[in-house]
Order: sequence, then C-alpha cells, then structure tokens
Amino acid sequence: MKPNVVVTTSAFGADAVRARGQENVLSLIANAGATTVEIRDELFEDIRPELTSLGNSIAVQGLECVYSVPIELWSQGEHQPTLELQPALVRSARLGAYALKISLGHFTPYCDLKALGHQLEASSVRLLIENDQTPHGGRIESLKAFFEAAHQAGLPIGMTFDVGNWHWQNERPDLAAQALGRYVEYVHCKAVRERSGRLHAVAPEEKDLDAWAALFTYFQSGLPRAIEFPLQGDVLRETQRHVINLSRLGLRETHHA
Repeated sequence: MKPNVVVTTSAFGADAVRARGQENVLSLIANAGATTVEIRDELFEDIRPELTSLGNSIAVQGLECVYSVPIELWSQGEHQPTLELQPALVRSARLGAYALKISLGHFTPYCDLKALGHQLEASSVRLLIENDQTPHGGRIESLKAFFEAAHQAGLPIGMTFDVGNWHWQNERPDLAAQALGRYVEYVHCKAVRERSGRLHAVAPEEKDLDAWAALFTYFQSGLPRAIEFPLQGDVLRETQRHVINLSRLGLRETHHA
C-alpha cells in the first residue's frame, strides 16, 4: 500500500488561493492522486468560511485533511500553552481534520505540560509540532528537549519534520532526522535554493529526492509526506509527477518520474 501524499494548498500560490478559495483546488488535488489536503488557516481571505461545509467538500473528493495554523504553542515568557490552541483544535474538528499542525514557540523546562495534556485529552485531533524557520522553533536542540519532555509525560503529540526549514537555521537535515526521527509523524517536503542572498522554497530535483530518501530511513515506514513547494506550468501534470515521486520516498528502490 502506497503511503499518503498530502498537497498543501499554499503550493498553488498564496495570492491565487486567497482569491479563489481553498475549496477550488480540492478536485485538482484528488485528480492528481494525492490522498490528503493540508488546509492553511492563513490563506482564508478576511473571514474563515464555514468549516463544516469545507470539510464536507474535502470528504466528497475522498480526501483526508490536515489543518495548519500559524501559531506558536508556547509564547515567550509564558508557561501555559497559548490561548489560541483550544480554538484551533475546535476548528480542526469542525473541518474534519485528523491533525493540527503548529509551531513550537518558546519552550522551556518550566512550561506546563500537564496543562497541555488536559487540553489534548478533550480533543480527537492529533497535535503535530513543526520545525519552523525561527531560532526558537527551528533548531534541533530546542525541539529535541520538547519532544523528550512531551514523550516522558505521555502526551499525544507528534512531529511535522519540514526537510527545508532546517536550512534557515543552518541546521543539517540529516542530523535532525537522526535526533528527532522517532517522533516524526508527518513530513513536509520542499527543496531550498539561495537567490539574491535569500532562501527560497522550490520544487525538488533528483538530487533532492535522493537526499530526502536518505532522511526517510530514520522515520517510521509509510509516513504521510506533503508537497510544500510551488507547483507551476501544467499544474495537474506537475502535481501528479510530484505525488508519484513523494510516494516512493522510503522505498528501498526509488525511481523518479
């Protein structure tokens, strides 16, 4: 059985998706052979749509759903989880999402994991913490400290491993995979290139796919993996091609389409 391949709605261009709505790309994602859509909260234009209705549209296409919200679990100087977590979990459930993806924030040993556990007990949605591009939420050391503490406390939390974000903090993805692979439940895939002194997410070349395949040796087999890079040109054909390539990551023999 092939692993689930996710397509983030942001891959179709933030401005275009904001203008037309995230529901507009669902059929394309399904027709490209993906199994799951990642809905991005930041791409809702001004007012969020009725999430139950959007969730029904996702289900009609035969897709599963991950909900991504740009919030940090721990605010700087605070020991309690962000007040934005509970509403985000509620919205996730309305959307029919099986997981909520957010960033770590400013974790310290004084953060109240017991309070976090109480919030998660009341929700059927899996919380996934992603390595972002910030110094406090995108470095191996801080993420390892959090996941070790959360695991010891028995919290139902997994990791979204973004293979590209490590570059913003000059961290090596292979070392991150070695240190954090046991916690990874979802993988964000994007290649990174430098242009004019800035890093940019781009579609992968064969060398990137080979490097990612090596990372997958540190993860559980069959993890869902997501397209989180710009899809351009013949969008349906390109999405199909990348879905095929990502579905092969982690297989012993990889042949790229």
